[in-house]
Amino acid sequence: MPHLFEPLTIKGVTIRNRIGVSPMCMYCYTDGFSNDWQLAHLGARAIGGAGLLIAEATAVEARGRITPYDVGIWSDEHIEPLARLTRFIKEYGAVAGIQIAHAGRKAGSTRPWDTGEPQRPGWQGVGPSPIAFNSGSCVPHELSKNEIKTIQMAFRDGAQRALAAGFEWLEIHAAHGYLIHSFYSPLSNQRNDEYGGSFENRIRFLLETVRAARPVWPERLPFTVRISGTDWVEGGWTVDDSVELARHLKAEGVDLVDCSSGGAVPNAKVPAGPGYQVPIAEAVRRGAGIHTAAVGLITSPAQADEIIRKEQADLVLLGREMLRNPHWALHAAQALQQPAPVPPQYLRAF
Repeated sequence: MPHLFEPLTIKGVTIRNRIGVSPMCMYCYTDGFSNDWQLAHLGARAIGGAGLLIAEATAVEARGRITPYDVGIWSDEHIEPLARLTRFIKEYGAVAGIQIAHAGRKAGSTRPWDTGEPQRPGWQGVGPSPIAFNSGSCVPHELSKNEIKTIQMAFRDGAQRALAAGFEWLEIHAAHGYLIHSFYSPLSNQRNDEYGGSFENRIRFLLETVRAARPVWPERLPFTVRISGTDWVEGGWTVDDSVELARHLKAEGVDLVDCSSGGAVPNAKVPAGPGYQVPIAEAVRRGAGIHTAAVGLITSPAQADEIIRKEQADLVLLGREMLRNPHWALHAAQALQQPAPVPPQYLRAF
C-alpha cells in the first residue's frame, strides 16, 4: 500500500515523496521575469522536503497574465531567470514543475491586496464568448478561430521554453475560470461553432492545446493538466464531466490530472472544508484510470497520508499550509515516523 513518503515514478521522473507545492501566484514580477522572490519562495520549500514544486501560473502571452505582476514565459528572455530557479530546486532533491497558463477573460486584474487601485488596471481579456466574469469586469474579446490557434501555439512555445529552462514536470492550467476552463464550462461558453455547444465541442480547445504542446515535451517527462472538477453551480461543469474529460486527456498522452474546482463564476457556493476536493481526485482517478493530484485545504500529515493510503490520489498538493510552513514535509516525516530529507545544514534542528 502506498504512503505519503513512498516515491512516485511517472515516466522517467521519480518524486521523492507524494508531497507537492501547489502553484500559487505571488504577483511580484516585472515584465514577466522570474526574480529573487520566486527563487527564495520555492527554494525554501525544496529545502523543506517537498517532492514536487510547481511554479505558479506562468503566462504564455503578455495579455494572458492575471495581473501586470505575473511571471511569464512568452519570450526567450524569460528562460534564464527560470533556469536559475530549476537549478536550485534540483540541487535540493525536488522535481521542478511549471504551470503554463492564460488568464482569458480574468486577465488584466489587480493584485488581491491592491484594493485601492481601479479594478481593471490592465487590458481587455479574451474568451470563448463576450461574457464578463462579474459586474466589475470588462467584457472579453470573443476569440476567432485563427486567434484560438495563435494561443494554442503560444502554449506550445511556452512548453518548449519550459523545457529549455530545465523544468521536468509540465502542467497546463485549465482551471479556475481562466481561458481553457472558460471554453469547457457551459457557464462561460455560448459559442455555436465547433468550440461551443456540445461537451465534445467545449473540450476541443483543451484537447487541441494538449495536441499542440505534447509533441515538444519529451516522452520521458510528465505532462499534466489542472482542471476545475466542478463549477459548483447548477447547469455548470460537473464531476462526471471531469471523469469523461480525463479519459480524453489520457488518450492524448496526459499523465496526471490535478483536480481543483470552481472559478467559473463569482456566485458559486463552494463547500470549502478539509480536503473538500479530494472526492474529485478520487472520482477522476477511479473513473478514468489516470494518476491524479488532490488539492484544497489539506493541512495535517495524517490527513495527507490517508489520501495516499486510500488511493484517493497519487499526489497531495499543499498551498496555504506551505505558505505557513515551508518545512511542512520535514515535520510530516517526523510525525509519520518516516525518514526525512533534512539538509545537513539543518540537522541540528531535527
